[in-house]
Amino acid sequence: MKSTMQEFKEFIMKGNIIDMAVGVIMGGAFGKIVTSLVDNILMPLIGVLSGGVNVEELMIKVGNAEVLYGVFLQNVIDFLIIAVCMFVFVKAMAKLKFGGKKEEPAPEPEPEISDEVRLLGEIKELLAEQNKAKEQK
Repeated sequence: MKSTMQEFKEFIMKGNIIDMAVGVIMGGAFGKIVTSLVDNILMPLIGVLSGGVNVEELMIKVGNAEVLYGVFLQNVIDFLIIAVCMFVFVKAMAKLKFGGKKEEPAPEPEPEISDEVRLLGEIKELLAEQNKAKEQK
């Protein structure tokens, strides 16, 4: 029986865990790049195009509460820009990986025939042979 430490060691050393860790680290670094692109390049340009309106400052006063819907809108805009960047990045990586070739779908495997169906097929063939023999007599 394996000890908990042995099981943990095997779990940690699995290749997919290492790959996932690298992916998380790379994702974090890529997230910083995209955040910088959004905050320092795209949002100032969008601000110029929108006449200098800062979306984050939009709010409504309800009684004593301030509803900061502008921050929510800014987060939605950030999300959409990040989603577009990720889409373009993934498409570019796929093109580099596959050389621009589309991956051909794998052929569908032949359906597995059950023993019952196979037996019924054999019975059908035997009956057909018997009928032929009777017709020839």
